[in-house]
Amino acid sequence: MKRVTGLGGVFFKCEDPENMKEWYADHLDIKTDEYGGLFEWCEKGNPGKTCHTAWSPFSQTTKYFAPSTKPYMFNYRVHDLEALMEQLKKEGVEIVGEIEHYDYGKFGWILDPEGNKVELWEPVDENLKKQ
Repeated sequence: MKRVTGLGGVFFKCEDPENMKEWYADHLDIKTDEYGGLFEWCEKGNPGKTCHTAWSPFSQTTKYFAPSTKPYMFNYRVHDLEALMEQLKKEGVEIVGEIEHYDYGKFGWILDPEGNKVELWEPVDENLKKQ
């Protein structure tokens, strides 16, 4: 079974997300919208398939990373989220919440051994740019 196929996103807490987006846009040319920035790339072995990696600053008060208290969260792209979540559950990995479905993919969450919340994403890249 394929597990992680790539980095889906990097999310971090900061004091002022809007200022952070402006700074990164001005100095590193990372263009953002209300959610953050998107990096486009092509899938290995399938250069016609455009994929995305998200970059997003969050408020210090966000509950999105809970139950983790860490200031960051990684999002990993996966091939078959539902099968992977079942396998991880059998392996004793702590599952956080239920799988959520959106037009741009399915999301599930786990905790690693140090309490970092990890987001797993089965993307629908072609719908992501429509958001």
